[in-house]
Amino acid sequence: MTAKRALIVLTSHADLGNTGKTTGYYLVEVAAPYYAFQEVGLAIDFASPRGGPAPADPGGQEAIGATLALRDVRAEDYAVIWIAGGHGVMWDLPNDAELARLVADADRRGAVVAALCHGVAGLLAAKRPDGASVLHGRRVTGFLNVEEAEIQMTEVMPFLVEDRMRELGGVFSAGAPWKSHVVRDGNLVTGQNAQSAEALAATIADLVQA
Repeated sequence: MTAKRALIVLTSHADLGNTGKTTGYYLVEVAAPYYAFQEVGLAIDFASPRGGPAPADPGGQEAIGATLALRDVRAEDYAVIWIAGGHGVMWDLPNDAELARLVADADRRGAVVAALCHGVAGLLAAKRPDGASVLHGRRVTGFLNVEEAEIQMTEVMPFLVEDRMRELGGVFSAGAPWKSHVVRDGNLVTGQNAQSAEALAATIADLVQA
């Protein structure tokens, strides 16, 4: 990999379904990769479907105010694509054509493609050249159905990421609820939940130094 940059993809979506509450990205899922990537010399860009401000989940930091629009991002410019979670991603990332293009292009080039927690929703629309999902036949993880149920969000979510990853042919690996669990399959690296943020970031930092 020649690119020495990492792209952190965030949601642009701030409404938590029909609850009247707000959502967005989850702070630790941005902070962990940001500092880990800086330490290994990667320059970092932020992008989101709309560009501009990216909303944060309540209780986290203020919105990041200067993201690139995904339509303006080229996969060949990055050694790492990281898709951060937070419930907001469940509405705007799964069917975003520009993100699907970006993920597919990065995966085909062998760049590191990483997604954490609900951020795995950003992998769902990406396809390999043969038309199969980039997840098909690959070992992956993501936010568990049981974890969603325990925070009483099952009925709020438009779908469950564990179910969808399995439906697309992903070989889903479930760790213990609320414990760090990271799965690597080649250049595709996924983390189960926010508790996995530091371990996932460290795994990727090691990959880009290898």
